[in-house]
Amino acid sequence: MSKRVYIKPKQGLVVRDPATFKRLPEEGGWVTWNSYWTRRLNDKDVVEAKPPAKPAKAKPARADTAASEEK
Repeated sequence: MSKRVYIKPKQGLVVRDPATFKRLPEEGGWVTWNSYWTRRLNDKDVVEAKPPAKPAKAKPARADTAASEEK
């Protein structure tokens, strides 16, 4: 399995993913680590970043709570 890393481009730079030819979003994205991304990191074109927090799943409303709110 290939290593996946969350990176983002250095501010002001446009960095393209060689697999898709799409721009790496300013807020960052997951990439499969390979020699291309190693070179980008060494050239300081990208930085390793913390991925955004996953939104918490909403808990379903309880039936008795929903009924009491209707009154």
